[in-house]
Amino acid sequence: MSIDAQDHEDAETFVDQTDESKSRIGRWADDWIRNPEKAYAVMLVFLGGVLLTTTLFPLYWLFAVAMAEPGQSNIPLIPNQIDLSAFVVIFQQVPFARFMFNSLFYATSVTVIVLLVASLAGYAFGRLEFRGKTPLLFSLLVLSFFPPATLFIPLFRAFNQQVPILGIFTLPVELYGTPGAVVAPLSAFAMPLAIFILTTFYAQIPDGLEDAARIEGTTRIGALFRVIVPLSAPGVATAGILTFITTYVEFFFSFLMTGDRASEWAPIVNGVLAFQTRYTTRYDLQAAASLVAIVPVAILVVVAQEKIISGLTQGALKE
Repeated sequence: MSIDAQDHEDAETFVDQTDESKSRIGRWADDWIRNPEKAYAVMLVFLGGVLLTTTLFPLYWLFAVAMAEPGQSNIPLIPNQIDLSAFVVIFQQVPFARFMFNSLFYATSVTVIVLLVASLAGYAFGRLEFRGKTPLLFSLLVLSFFPPATLFIPLFRAFNQQVPILGIFTLPVELYGTPGAVVAPLSAFAMPLAIFILTTFYAQIPDGLEDAARIEGTTRIGALFRVIVPLSAPGVATAGILTFITTYVEFFFSFLMTGDRASEWAPIVNGVLAFQTRYTTRYDLQAAASLVAIVPVAILVVVAQEKIISGLTQGALKE
C-alpha cells in the first residue's frame, strides 16, 4: 500500500470517528432537549462535585498535614501512615481545651444576647409602626459598615475605667481583661445583621396569629416568644448560626481585650497559633488544632439544618 493510500485511509478513519462523536453529542443534546430533567441532573451532579471538591479538599489537606511527621516539608497527597498522636499532643503542650472553652463561651454568650435583643428590636421594626422607624433602620445599616478595629481605642479607654451606666450607677470594676470586655463589643457588632434578618422574618408572620394569641390574654412579649419566634425558626436559626460562627472565629477583640490575662481568656485562634514560635512552626500540630477547632461549628451546622427544616414544617402545618 502506498503512502498516499495509507494517509487517505487514516483521514477517512479520523472523519468517521469525528462524525461518530458528533452524532453521539447530537444524540445527547437532543435527549436533553426532550428531557430537561436529565440536563438538570447532570448539571447538579457536576456543580455538586465542584462544591464538594473545593469545600472538603482543604479539610482533607489539613488531615494530611496532621498525619505528616514533624518538620516534613513534602506532604504527600495520600498520607503514608495514620498517626493520630498530633490530636493528643495539642492538648498536652498548650491549654487547648481552655482556649476552646473560651471561644465557646464567647460565642454562646454573644449569640444569646444578640438573639434576645434582636428579637425585641426585630419585632418592633417588623410589626409595629412608630415615628422614626426608617431613620433608625438606616442608622443600623450605617453602623454595620464601620470596621470594628476603628473602635478598639475608644473601647480600650472606656473599659480601663469604671464605666457609668445611664448616669445612675457605676460598674464596680474595670471591664478590661475580663470576658465582659469581649462579649459587649462583639454583641454590638453582630447586632445589626441579626436585627435585619429577624425583622424580615417577623414581618412575614400573619397578624391573625398574633391577634389570636392576644385575644387569649397573651401579652406582646408572650406572643413574640410563643408564636412569632417559633414560626420564624429559620430566621432565628440563621441569625444564631451567623452570630455564633462569627464570634467563634473572632480573634482581634477577644485577644486584645483580655490584656495580660490572655493566657486565661484568649480565644481558640490563639491556641492554633501557640504552636508557632520564633524559630520553629509545628504545622502538623496547627493542622490538628484547626481540625479540632472546626468540630463545634460543624456540629452546630448539622443540628441547625434539622432545626430549620423542622421550623418550616411546623410553620406550614400551623398555617
